[in-house]
Amino acid sequence: MSEQPDPFDEIVDAETDRDPDLAVIEAGSRTLRAQAGSQLSDHAPARPADPEVDKALREVEADLATRWGETKLEPSVSRISALMDVLGEPQRAYPSIHITGTNGKTSTARMIEALLGAFELRTGRYTSPHVQSITERISLDGAPIAAERFVETFQDIKPYVEMVDSSQEFRLSFFEVLTGMAYAAFADAPVDAAVVEVGMGGSWDATNVIDASVAVITPIALDHTDRLGGTPGEIAGEKAGVIKQGATVILAQQPVEAAQVMLKKAVEVDATVAREGMEFGVVSREVAVGGQLLTLRGLGGEYEQIFLPLYGAHQAHNAAVALAAVEAFFGVGAEQARMLDVDTIRKAFASVTSPGRLEVVRRSPTVVLDAAHNPAGARASADGITESFGFSRLIGVVGTSGDKDVRGLLEAFEPIFAEVVVTQNSSHRAMDADELAAIAVEVFGDERVVVEPRLDDALEAAITLAEEESEFAGAGVLVTGSVITVGEARLLLGRG
Repeated sequence: MSEQPDPFDEIVDAETDRDPDLAVIEAGSRTLRAQAGSQLSDHAPARPADPEVDKALREVEADLATRWGETKLEPSVSRISALMDVLGEPQRAYPSIHITGTNGKTSTARMIEALLGAFELRTGRYTSPHVQSITERISLDGAPIAAERFVETFQDIKPYVEMVDSSQEFRLSFFEVLTGMAYAAFADAPVDAAVVEVGMGGSWDATNVIDASVAVITPIALDHTDRLGGTPGEIAGEKAGVIKQGATVILAQQPVEAAQVMLKKAVEVDATVAREGMEFGVVSREVAVGGQLLTLRGLGGEYEQIFLPLYGAHQAHNAAVALAAVEAFFGVGAEQARMLDVDTIRKAFASVTSPGRLEVVRRSPTVVLDAAHNPAGARASADGITESFGFSRLIGVVGTSGDKDVRGLLEAFEPIFAEVVVTQNSSHRAMDADELAAIAVEVFGDERVVVEPRLDDALEAAITLAEEESEFAGAGVLVTGSVITVGEARLLLGRG
């Protein structure tokens, strides 16, 4: 009887049909895969109920707002390094997993956090931006830090922040102070492991004062091109800065030129590499009620019957990356050839939530929120909607930031939107609704574009459009274009 082909071998075959130059690079790098046998709440916090706590939190937010915002950068880690020094290097008090990439970072971070927590480790997670509340950015044991603790942490480090401010050419930025707060809060908890998402890039990102034993690179695409570079290779050069000496690199599927850069960096620092589609990956996936059913190939073997309550092929790939990262963290593939307990893995993935990522927040008609804000993210969102929802008529509500590839994002959604309602969020970075409408008309045509500058009016208009032509049961609304737009819509729809 002939042996049946291994589905993972087919993935490997497909992956190896690519640029031959990669073979030269890979020959100089160690790759990781054990020869083992086969076989949380979605609540995003609203304002504190206690008036005094809310007042204190607003005062902290007001103080942070006086600093450089996240879009104004001076590429350097000198200020954050100075802050860590006067705080006693809190970021070295625990092991960490560092995540960079263009899309999928937050969802992957939440999956890693859930997996580590399922193995009874106390976790700290630092992600950005937030959906509704600034406190979401710093999580302990899978939940956003309490507003009281957020305020206390700020007050604890404030004298040291002011000390660094007085000694530097530029004051610490909004993101740098938050990063310092996160690292201090994790040390104070204390946590067993920190899961840290970069703010932007890698080399000079404020988070890059940690020496993570595991570096995760999610898919790289064009975003922040004015700061990171105009090609995947240039962007990868900045993001490769999170790969530290002797670390393990978990590399999601990448454009060839981005993979080349990452693999070269791994060779330079003697890092071990595990590549999606080679050492780990998605073996199979089926659409299921409320999410999808996966078989994942990890570094230690094959994990079957994994239910992931998130939609879209991109989330399945994020799950494979998260699993490999946690295996590497536990030494699977390097120190030991064994699988992690599959029941624990199943329990962890089944608990994963990711607010604002193809999140259903209302029925009749169905309203879905997705924080896609660049063309690659929009294409993944559109594919996920098409695969997982049987909408007969889908209306888009789009509000974007002015510094994004808005045309590319709209073009990705054009095939699935019957009509689009363009709007704007409350951020000073928001693109003006009329300016956005002008681009939308070029992509969709005048007859398919509605302009509603106020987000509440835009939601009402979209729901009305979705209910037209007696298609109530099969109609849907997708709110997208920005994390801020999604967060504000989430509050308006009663999910705060």
